[in-house]
Amino acid sequence: MTTPRLLLDTGSGGKASHRLIKDVFLKHFSNDVLDRLDDAALIHASGPLAMSTDSFTVTPLIFPGGDIGSLAVNGTVNDVAMLGARPLYLSCAFILEEGLEMDVLEQVVRSTAEAANRAGVKIVTGDTKVVPRGAVDRMFINTTGIGEILVQPCPQGHRAAPGDAILVSGTMGDHGLTILATREGLSFEAPIQSDCAGLNHLIAKLLTAIPDIHVLRDPTRGGLATTLNEIAGQSGVQCLIREEAVPVNPVVAAGCSFLGLDPLYLANEGKLICILPAQYAEQALEIMRRDEFGVNAAHIGDIQPDHPGRVVMQTPLGGRRLLDMLEGEQLPRIC
Repeated sequence: MTTPRLLLDTGSGGKASHRLIKDVFLKHFSNDVLDRLDDAALIHASGPLAMSTDSFTVTPLIFPGGDIGSLAVNGTVNDVAMLGARPLYLSCAFILEEGLEMDVLEQVVRSTAEAANRAGVKIVTGDTKVVPRGAVDRMFINTTGIGEILVQPCPQGHRAAPGDAILVSGTMGDHGLTILATREGLSFEAPIQSDCAGLNHLIAKLLTAIPDIHVLRDPTRGGLATTLNEIAGQSGVQCLIREEAVPVNPVVAAGCSFLGLDPLYLANEGKLICILPAQYAEQALEIMRRDEFGVNAAHIGDIQPDHPGRVVMQTPLGGRRLLDMLEGEQLPRIC
């Protein structure tokens, strides 16, 4: 039996295009705003907004713990939430290669819808393009998110201050190593899967309980070390972290050791960095550890005034290692 595949006329704007929109996208994305099928979405806002856009090109499209659809939703939802916002609406644009299997497309669209429902956001507008074979690698997705700011001042990268605590919500490097292992057919003693998840509900709990969170970031491409370098540069401070305090899944640590990779530079898709006044650190950790996406939360270091723009890791033996920003690409096509 031949598997149905996309044809070029599916993207022509005619009957085939309308069938694709109706039979695949509206079937899973239907809501009161999108169903109007206007050229733009009519949305309402009562205050300041956060907005983020991102494009997703992961290979393979489907991996343990997620797929390109859930990755696209969660990645953009998390970016909006990191500014202290409640994500409300998403746009979602698909660029599809001629010959893509229809069952793969439907699986990804279904997963995209499920991730949006879990996050409590509506996909209110979008676009679909079908391009000739070889013009794109099977499927690319672009998502743009809009949310309403919940707190003022909102968390931002330039607000880290000396004396602040640096927290992470869980283990580092899970997503990056999962993608590599799946792509290359590698297996480890224990299973490993991506941490792909929407963190907006956890962030809302933190914002409700903690009076002043200075920085929230998700350490995606470039991992923890690169993201901390970005924050250190924006805020003009030094980030000092303790190596033994950084949570890393033992399977990820072993895999990285075998492959010559550093988990501190591997991508995460369901973890956050939280920088806040030290007196709130334990309260924030308790909130995160009660959430399914924060059970391995840890206090990994502190913000210091000396050597602005640097990230330093203290080793268990008392030595110090400079963690520079990632140069080059450890793993291509991970998000």
